[in-house]
Amino acid sequence: MRVLFFAHLKDATGCPETELDVGSGVDTEAFWRGLLAAHPGLARFRSSVRLAWNREYVGPDARFEEKDEVALIPPVSGG
Repeated sequence: MRVLFFAHLKDATGCPETELDVGSGVDTEAFWRGLLAAHPGLARFRSSVRLAWNREYVGPDARFEEKDEVALIPPVSGG
């Protein structure tokens, strides 16, 4: 699956996106396990990052397929 990183998450991973092979039908926990194995620097951001699955925010009950795009969205502030 294609995984996109924004803002300081690009710095933590050293790239704006990556391909992640975690299989099909994986839940959020399995997604994070695979992602953190590839990019351990993201661990400290996990509690504050939202996941967007194919451009829609999802909760912890989401399931992902190999063809999906998952974006990690850090907290944003406006003004």
